[in-house]
Amino acid sequence: MKSKTVFVSLLFIFISIKSASASFFKNITDLIENNYESLRYGISVADVDNDGTYEFIVAGFGSENLALSYKNSKLINIVNDAKFADKRSFTIGVAACDIDSDGYEEIYFLNTDTYSGEKKYSDRLIDLKNTKFFDIFEQKNNQVDLNFTAGRSVVCVDRNGNGKYGIYVANYGGPTRFYEKFKGRIKDRAAEFGLDKITGGRAVVAGHILSNNIDIFAANERGVNFLYKNVDGVFYDMASGYNVLDPYENGRGTALSDILYRGQLDIVSGNWDGEHRIFIKKENSFKDIADSNFKRPSKIRTVISADFDNDGYDEIFLNNIGEANKLFKIKENGKLEELDITSNSEANGLGTGAAVADIDKDGILELLIAHGETGNQILTLYKANVKKEKNYLRIKALNKNGAPARGATVTLTSNLRKHSKTIDSGSGYLCQMEPVAHYGIRDGEKDFKVSVKWTNGKINNYKIPKIGKTYVFQESKMSIKSNVSLTVR
Repeated sequence: MKSKTVFVSLLFIFISIKSASASFFKNITDLIENNYESLRYGISVADVDNDGTYEFIVAGFGSENLALSYKNSKLINIVNDAKFADKRSFTIGVAACDIDSDGYEEIYFLNTDTYSGEKKYSDRLIDLKNTKFFDIFEQKNNQVDLNFTAGRSVVCVDRNGNGKYGIYVANYGGPTRFYEKFKGRIKDRAAEFGLDKITGGRAVVAGHILSNNIDIFAANERGVNFLYKNVDGVFYDMASGYNVLDPYENGRGTALSDILYRGQLDIVSGNWDGEHRIFIKKENSFKDIADSNFKRPSKIRTVISADFDNDGYDEIFLNNIGEANKLFKIKENGKLEELDITSNSEANGLGTGAAVADIDKDGILELLIAHGETGNQILTLYKANVKKEKNYLRIKALNKNGAPARGATVTLTSNLRKHSKTIDSGSGYLCQMEPVAHYGIRDGEKDFKVSVKWTNGKINNYKIPKIGKTYVFQESKMSIKSNVSLTVR
């Protein structure tokens, strides 16, 4: 039995690294230094060392947590700090956001040393001061509300739209947590805000789903889904009225995506060995418009919506464990076209988590996939085979404190479309994407304008004079719309 496991693992590595790149993706895994086989789960994208560039943060399950930075044409781990690496705690989920309004995103590592219920090790909340990492939860005044329940996903929520983020922790077999900095300490305030339900928590996303505030959608297992509408900072579950309970399925990967290119975020929700959903909001309800091919059950883990090939149409990436991954292009009117990724589908891959970022700053997204759970495997890295004439536009939205405005909605309007994307607060499953709205450019597209709907519901509008660039827009500390700052990179 042991020799068979070793053979399968070696076969997966051989296929991952050596396969031809005739399909949609090309394999660039060889860019990852010291890429040894291990058990890994969630991936986030944040500026770990506060140097102005993003890193892939990779959760290690019995191995160290990583911060992979692109340096000298390689992805290398830049953090060996014991608090950050934390080999003993079995990290599964990860997300970053600014909880103390200092402009730096703290990193929440969700640890799970048991399947459900009570666990041995609490979670970590990593901060950086004077180049030194420390765990905020280890401070004496933050010991009261430690999370000792096995969890899964983490999402950041700017509940009041003021740049002070809270952290929603989807637990399994115990109450949901919602941590905020309150009266000088980190406090679990889930019960105050109507969020302390007990279920089989799995994936969770946050953004402008129902209201002008930051709402929450949670895909659950062995229980119905939650859809929380944010009313003045308190949350009300609207899942039943909006027809997204999905009571007979077991939620996994989830993402927000503008499926109809109409300037409205919809919900893509994958179900474990069940039918996958594409929930489109129509008036006061959601309707599942997924076709039979997309619905087809699989052992789904991560779901990502992004424009990998810069053609102006998003793709939906379905990362499965122990079976081939799939990729669908979202065409007009929500029509899905399955793309050929056969040579890089990882049919023998034990996919657990994945995230996207333009880590090398060339205007094309990289896709990093973690593996593990039932066997040690390497990380894999992919990039689309993009035609030279394709172009892009990237929007980085920063809040009043200079931190990524996670949960804000960016809408691109041109002569051909109106296309919304979220500045990701946490999505996929256990994961969090880069906090940038990335758009490929369509053939014949022109007259670009961008609006940013901030986490408080206010909107700023911007003209885009040139594509092929990253624009940085920062929310004004004043209330007037015209007082905004712009940087072009």
